[in-house]
Amino acid sequence: MQTESTNDTGGETPDVPMAWFCAEYIADEMLRTGALVDGGSLEYRAGRETLALTIYLCDGSGELAGAHAVASIEEWLNRTAYGHPWPEWVGRGLAEREERARSLGSDPGPDLLLARESWHWLSRTELLTTDLGDDVVRHQGGSRAGAVDEQTRVWTPAWQLGLPLGHLAIHLF
Repeated sequence: MQTESTNDTGGETPDVPMAWFCAEYIADEMLRTGALVDGGSLEYRAGRETLALTIYLCDGSGELAGAHAVASIEEWLNRTAYGHPWPEWVGRGLAEREERARSLGSDPGPDLLLARESWHWLSRTELLTTDLGDDVVRHQGGSRAGAVDEQTRVWTPAWQLGLPLGHLAIHLF
């Protein structure tokens, strides 16, 4: 990706990842408005990156305004809902966009490169969080039978923490 410069005399303007910047801005606004976690924390970054990826991959038209915004918010809620296969959906969405770029004979744009980088961070970074005891739910036929032990901590991929934060931020927005 080329860097932006005011001294460019070559006539070629650099590609600016506006779709990604827009998605990241919306995600940041939603999380800051919700005030769910400290803005400088890794948990906040996990929520912002997860929500930005969701927004970016849901936006096929490049427009996040008017009637599209209302429909988009519903889609964002559905994509971030508990039980949705979010990581698989992200993998497919990124692969489809890369394939589309290749079929058009172009390189992945800067938006796609930043989205891919975000996904790598979310999937490779682990955060120490409270064990919510998903095994309890599975063994009791879908109903939570025991209390969550808030002292028990487990390492969790960043997206697993970011997903419920993003979902709640959308509701609070």
